Amino acid sequence: MDNKKLEKGDSVPDFTIKDQNDSDFVLSSLKGKWIVLYFYPKDNTPGCTTEAIEFSEIKSALQKKGVEVLGVSPDSVKSHKNFIDKKDLTITLLSDPDHDALMKYGVWQLKKNYGREYYGVVRSTFIISPEMKIAHSWKSVKVKGHVEAVDNKLNDLMNG
Repeated sequence: MDNKKLEKGDSVPDFTIKDQNDSDFVLSSLKGKWIVLYFYPKDNTPGCTTEAIEFSEIKSALQKKGVEVLGVSPDSVKSHKNFIDKKDLTITLLSDPDHDALMKYGVWQLKKNYGREYYGVVRSTFIISPEMKIAHSWKSVKVKGHVEAVDNKLNDLMNG
């Protein structure tokens, strides 16, 4: 299994997957901008909903600073579209049912829950620099306070 361990300073793997409008999205098309790329398990679940709403709430402030926010899960394009419409989300959601981006970023992993083993998404966030390098990352994210931590880290990185 081609599961990467990306570290600070590594060049980011490029990918092309569908957005919520069923359009091809190419990560490298954002070269020159700061990117918040976050991976989450499933649309319309409590933690994922909170995270998506909180990123949507700060999206315009981030865009003014030249930052794009992208959420990625294995859910379908249709699921993403319904999630966005239902929760009034403003961020871009990317559909990765084949686990292409999930594998490249090392977030599709064997998980254990109540004695059961299965593959799933380990909630993770990457801040990508305009040079398409990992500037910072969080693995096994806890949702509470996370979006604020991402915003604070972006401020440090952009003003540092």
